[in-house]
Amino acid sequence: MVSRQRGRPRSFDRETALEKAIMAFWEHGYEATSVSDLTRVMGIGAPSLYSAFGDKQSLFEEVVRVYGTRYGSFVERALAEEPTARAAVERILREAAAEYTDPDHPHGCLVVHAATNCTSPEVEESLRTRRNAGISSVESRIRAGIAAGELAMDTDAAALARHAGVVIQGMSQQARDGATRQELEAVAELAMAIWPRA
Repeated sequence: MVSRQRGRPRSFDRETALEKAIMAFWEHGYEATSVSDLTRVMGIGAPSLYSAFGDKQSLFEEVVRVYGTRYGSFVERALAEEPTARAAVERILREAAAEYTDPDHPHGCLVVHAATNCTSPEVEESLRTRRNAGISSVESRIRAGIAAGELAMDTDAAALARHAGVVIQGMSQQARDGATRQELEAVAELAMAIWPRA
């Protein structure tokens, strides 16, 4: 005997709808993207949105997680794959220049921009935590470089990591303001010029 699922079957592709939600939040931010905007771009009704994703904040939390895997994972890959902290940060900045100006999606970084003018303390805190976690990951990689003798023992790992964070977040805003990939690559090169030597 075949068991039947309760309710009507979902009449839309969840992954496609989620990708459209990512683009909407990425382009307009959390606050400026309304539920009616989301249902329009996702091609679903409000009941379907709530049934499949929960409320707007729950949808946004999923959007940020998927964005991190789909579009933001270049940071973790560089930190894991490059042989030195310097090479990892240089790769992160160069890949950010490419990713943040890719014409196939909104410019900049969703995690940097989505909380602009946001009235939700939970959303602001969640994005702040993600940004700070990224800087902490870079700092950990720098500390490993110091321990390995790649950098001098008196290198200020926290300040160097914060510098990388300032540059990458600034590159994100510059991309939103129309900077080209080549211009951001030049910024990356200048940023690496201050990198301390062993």
